Amino acid sequence: MSLKLYTYMPNYRAQKTLIAAAYNDIKIEVPAFELGKDNQTPEFLAKNPLGKVPTLETPHGSIFESNAIVRYVARLRQDTDLYGCSFHESAQVDQWIDFSANELEPTRAIWLFPIAGFMQYDAEAYASAKSDIVKSLNVLEKHLATRTYLVGHQITLADIVVATALVELYKRVFDPAFRKPFANVNRWFTTCINQPQFSKVLGKVDFAEKEELAAGAGAAGAGGKGGKDNKGGKAATPAPKKEEKPAAAKKEEKPKKKDDDGEEESYEEKKGPNPLDALPKSSMILDATKKLYFEKRPNFAAFFTEFWGFFDANGYSIYFLDYNYNSENTVYFMSCNLVGGFIQRLDDLRKYGFGVVNLLGKDEETAPYPINGAFIFRGTGIPKEMSDCPDSEYYTFRKADPANAADRKLLEDRFYAPQLDGLTVLDRRYFK
Repeated sequence: MSLKLYTYMPNYRAQKTLIAAAYNDIKIEVPAFELGKDNQTPEFLAKNPLGKVPTLETPHGSIFESNAIVRYVARLRQDTDLYGCSFHESAQVDQWIDFSANELEPTRAIWLFPIAGFMQYDAEAYASAKSDIVKSLNVLEKHLATRTYLVGHQITLADIVVATALVELYKRVFDPAFRKPFANVNRWFTTCINQPQFSKVLGKVDFAEKEELAAGAGAAGAGGKGGKDNKGGKAATPAPKKEEKPAAAKKEEKPKKKDDDGEEESYEEKKGPNPLDALPKSSMILDATKKLYFEKRPNFAAFFTEFWGFFDANGYSIYFLDYNYNSENTVYFMSCNLVGGFIQRLDDLRKYGFGVVNLLGKDEETAPYPINGAFIFRGTGIPKEMSDCPDSEYYTFRKADPANAADRKLLEDRFYAPQLDGLTVLDRRYFK
């Protein structure tokens, strides 16, 4: 697929798309672009009538607005889970993208634009922006206290979007004293920017030793050259402050507790004790097993070398599953949706299962498209959370013998082999 991104650089609105493309192994051409000239040509205005950047050119037409662009690139591959691995996680990713757009980025501009000379310094606006940034960082600090990433257990689009919006702040105005109260945010941000996909786009990010000040803000004077806004330097108007509801008007929330994964769980949503929680404690921790698997990527064979050494056959079981109506899978995109829908409807199983579902075929144009998979379950049988899923009745389940070499090999193949049963794995979805 040929993709071309029109933008000046550096531009955090474009950088997030390039980072997402790096995670999805998608090539995007970034041609030389002169803001104020190239974006006013009839050819460019046909792509984006607003004359703004970034604008993405695709084989199907152009896309403008940076979050629409980055969402498009993230969705081009589903196996990387940049958009989360469930409907709930996808909504959380969108939540943090909106958080960045509505809470973080407007105040970011008010703080940084006067330094760059694109907006006149105003002491009141500066103080308000700095205060609002602190509020946003406090939200992130609390959220990251029990999490490595913003959503789930790996980098998602949420981390990419929020981190790129923070880069210039860390480089220019977040001095050591300002950063000190935000240990969790600093740890998360450092983790993000040191990923190869981030550093490929951002280069080295040096943290500010001293806050840069705009002309007229103090003895330090104005900082050096800075970034530009979407229209090439037009001064932005400070965003109006939000009206906060009085505390008394807020709806009283029921107390929440943490589940085993650190997620908040309301008492209303608790469905009573699960018999799997009453099982004897196992030496194998499912959440740690999931994390280890993806940490070994792409060397999954190394994971299974370790896995068979700590697998607890008394506390866990392995099942293979095969779709009963493979001959009916004659349309590729519908077969992909069949696999994706099955995975999405297994949310209640996440605490008790880890698995994979594969869509096979000669190629995307040649039907049928068989479906098979494998799951590791807590307990010695198929959990109720799986059997209650309406999709499960369309599959045949077979319990594996972990002591049997053939079953071990089949589990490994279904989790990561590029070919199964003489067919190519066209789509592989992990349930984690």
